[in-house]
Amino acid sequence: MSYRYPNTLIIVFCKAPILNQVKTRLMPNLTAQQAVDAHIELSNRTLELVTSSQLSPIELWCSPDNGHVYFEECVNKYQVSLHEQCDGDLGAKMYHAIRSGLERAEHVVLIGSDCPSFMASDFEQAIEALTKGFDIVLGPAEDGGYVLIGMSRPYQQLFQDITWGSNLVLLKTKHKIKEEQLKLFETQSQWDVDYFTDWLRYQHINDV
Repeated sequence: MSYRYPNTLIIVFCKAPILNQVKTRLMPNLTAQQAVDAHIELSNRTLELVTSSQLSPIELWCSPDNGHVYFEECVNKYQVSLHEQCDGDLGAKMYHAIRSGLERAEHVVLIGSDCPSFMASDFEQAIEALTKGFDIVLGPAEDGGYVLIGMSRPYQQLFQDITWGSNLVLLKTKHKIKEEQLKLFETQSQWDVDYFTDWLRYQHINDV
């Protein structure tokens, strides 16, 4: 396949769709199986978006490993390669994946699999910023976190001493970026599906 940015990797983080281990905050409004189905739907939507854009090679980084049948289906359906997330907190996992990706590419953009507000233009904008010399690209989330991070060097300090899942993730990360005197580019704000109200919001945009 021919890519517009062959020297960039897009890394997608995704959990195996296991009962009572994914989208648990959508319960009890949804059953455990419905939560799994929601996770799969959002993940498929993300993979379809990034692969159809043909911007760059896509790596699917899986948790707790890449042995689940869903990931095998992803390889057959989408143009992705499978990789396993390391142990540790979210920061350790992201740093490890980005550092690994930068061994194979000049730039890496990492995203989650549950952000339905993404458009292909968001990824292209992030990649363009990296090619123009920005050190860090962040995709801010409405809940105070971020849904995208890109870099051309692995800055481990940005992933340390962060309370992941809190509403201060973005603020603390930007503070670290400022401390390190790194050049930051921010994409437009996004939203992801964490709670049942987010799921209803997602269903609404699908119905429009």
